Amino acid sequence: MKKNIEPCYYGDYLQLTKFLDSQKPVSGKYGEEAHDETLFIIVHQAYELWFKQILHELSSVMAVFAKDDVKDQQLTTVVHRLKRVIKIQGLLNQQIEIMETMTPQDFLSFRNYLVPASGFQSIQFKVLEISLGLKSRFRIDFDKQSFYNRLTEEHQEFLKALEQQPSLFERVETWLERMPFLEFGDFNFWKIYQEATDQMLDQELEIIKANDMLSEIEQAQQIKEHKATRANFEALLDKDKFEAVRQAGRFRLSQRATLSALFISMYRDQPVFNLPFQFLTCLTEIDEMLTLWRYKHMMMVQRMLGSKIGTGGSSGHDYLRRTTESNRVFQDFFNLATFLLPTDALPTLPEEVNKALGYYFSQN
Repeated sequence: MKKNIEPCYYGDYLQLTKFLDSQKPVSGKYGEEAHDETLFIIVHQAYELWFKQILHELSSVMAVFAKDDVKDQQLTTVVHRLKRVIKIQGLLNQQIEIMETMTPQDFLSFRNYLVPASGFQSIQFKVLEISLGLKSRFRIDFDKQSFYNRLTEEHQEFLKALEQQPSLFERVETWLERMPFLEFGDFNFWKIYQEATDQMLDQELEIIKANDMLSEIEQAQQIKEHKATRANFEALLDKDKFEAVRQAGRFRLSQRATLSALFISMYRDQPVFNLPFQFLTCLTEIDEMLTLWRYKHMMMVQRMLGSKIGTGGSSGHDYLRRTTESNRVFQDFFNLATFLLPTDALPTLPEEVNKALGYYFSQN
């Protein structure tokens, strides 16, 4: 590392003169300046700064998964950076509590001056959603119709071009599909997995039938639900059935990618799978934290505006509620829990597979 030649001054390095002079409340143009508008501006500026950092981290992760080969050493860095993203998301969720120190009347004292500005116009947040994998075809209907309406032509063209690029979801799907252990020599894990799940489901059905505490109606309902669970397992392992439920929107990942993620999750204690499992867990937590952020934002908007229309023209609280429920990216990783087996029921892997999944030292 070379020694710096010019001295570095704190205020100049952070460009504080420019930065601290960038809060310009609009309410003062029309009368007395609303006291809480400065808070509103600073919180949203802080959001945008953290969005920039999140995108900086995701960009480095995307670069790793754009390659044909992902090394374990790279996964270490990827997991570290995604955990940083999760910490930042936690901070963003806490910032909403600061916003909620503003009363509805405090907000109404300047809110109408902001029309038609809206969070819809946060380009960085739209880049974040698209980069993760929330592209137009996966959005709720209102988003499909209005996603680009309130943006400049330059921003519209930029985001439309970004939609044509592979997202992190698509990169991860391709990476999972390359996982080599689904079939290994003469070993086919899914044959023994199907035997294990059939045995588990048969035992569960017997427990339902033998439960004297259930009424006939309750027993019939549980048997019906058990039948649906068995159908889910059958769809997971049958190529045609899987594709049918995938087209219906039950899965986004391909069958092979889903099976690979499930294999990694079930055998996460194997040395080769430790980092991949941490990586998948990070993606799940990022999706969870983003959903939590949407939920907290929705509750704050209802608290501030009730049922009023949002400044961007959406239905306010109702719109945010629907995006909270629907705008998920890595939901397939949440749903893997449906297909997990108890640890003591996991099929034993052949020795050659165990060796391939572990780290073995040999002087030869």
